Amino acid sequence: MHEHILVGYPGWEVDQSVAPLDRASLVAKAVKLMGELRALGVNTVVDATTADFGRQADLYQEIAEKSEMQIICATGLYGENRGGSEYWKFRARFGEIGAEIYHLFLQELTVGIKQSAIKAGVIKLVSGKGAITDYENKVFQAAARAQQETGVPIITHTEMGTMGREQADLLIAAGVKPAKIQIGHMSNSTDLQYHLNVLASGVYSAFDRLGLEGLAGSPPDSAKLPLLIELIKRGFTERLILSHDYIMAFLGRPLSINPSDIPSLAKWHPSHLFKNVLPELKAAGVSDAQISTMLKQNPCRLFG
Repeated sequence: MHEHILVGYPGWEVDQSVAPLDRASLVAKAVKLMGELRALGVNTVVDATTADFGRQADLYQEIAEKSEMQIICATGLYGENRGGSEYWKFRARFGEIGAEIYHLFLQELTVGIKQSAIKAGVIKLVSGKGAITDYENKVFQAAARAQQETGVPIITHTEMGTMGREQADLLIAAGVKPAKIQIGHMSNSTDLQYHLNVLASGVYSAFDRLGLEGLAGSPPDSAKLPLLIELIKRGFTERLILSHDYIMAFLGRPLSINPSDIPSLAKWHPSHLFKNVLPELKAAGVSDAQISTMLKQNPCRLFG
């Protein structure tokens, strides 16, 4: 429900003289990964990469066709601190950007991305730590308008376990139904009251950084899973969605260290949920029906 085939931090494009995009290699790696997931029973992957953070819709289409995996890609914009906000803030000097961003989202949802017929199937939104900036608010408002016209879900990125309820309240006040909102990276917080406060708004809550430990503000699974189990025991199974926020590849030059070689990231892989997390949940008394609800029924309702 929240993974990334590719991520490209703004600026990667200028480094292609020494780090050109090796499309064939990326496709081969992704097709192999999708095959592993299909063997585990996965038939749909939601790629949550925004247009200003490395999204490559035509690449996803090729991967989907070669792997027979359904891939849902996103429209949306990243947060002000790390996304492509400078372009929009420049335009804001000369006019209102809210309508322009709305038209971008609507175009990608109903007509196609760039000049293709590939349509986005979800809107991805991002806010920073401890605040939703004026720029981010404009993006959220534009997304709410596009969502109401198309019916697609909105999924979000929260930073360091903050702003989950504020994101939900903003979108709901703008007219989005709670059942069409998934607040992301909730697993970054181990504060039970924070989770209960967000869930009280009626939205879906994503434990979507399973296996990611010690980076990006993500606590170890040993802290996340007891909280997840507690929420299940409290009756929130029908509002919880699980994934990893896994990044298969970074655009630009290779990193100086492979993320898989970092000890705290040893479990960060899309198979981790199936191979490690589900057995632990079952050992704690979570039923097969509850697992099916979180992995199948809840995403279907979000997109339904």
